[in-house]
Amino acid sequence: MKAISAIEIRNFLPHRAPMLMVDLITNISEDYVETTFCIPEDCIFIAKKRLAEAGLIENAAQTCAAIVAQNYFTPEKTDVKVIGFIGGIKKLTIKALPLANQTLVSKAKLISKMHTEDFTLCLIACEVFAENKLLLETQMNLFIKEQ
Repeated sequence: MKAISAIEIRNFLPHRAPMLMVDLITNISEDYVETTFCIPEDCIFIAKKRLAEAGLIENAAQTCAAIVAQNYFTPEKTDVKVIGFIGGIKKLTIKALPLANQTLVSKAKLISKMHTEDFTLCLIACEVFAENKLLLETQMNLFIKEQ
């Protein structure tokens, strides 16, 4: 799949408000994705005007899932429903928590993938930034399946 830009994350993930933690995919290819998310003040993961650790991890997971979830969609098959979950977090470093109204830029790269007829397992590395400051680094295993 060639790189495309500025598409709705809702096309690749089942998440909806209040659990949707990504606004747009700004760049995506077979093994890389970049997303943005402007943190609303009423986000369910806000604590003391900052996005909690769980919110950062959920943003990273949704960003990572977009790489693999895109493979379930084709020009003929656009109304696809996928489910996914974090199978495990291999590495995780949280350096800072962003404030409400800041915009996260998340960048993920596929490390490995196993695709079967029924599901996909993958290992993906992700970094999350706000105002060019690294907030989170992680490697996580994801399980993705068409519903």
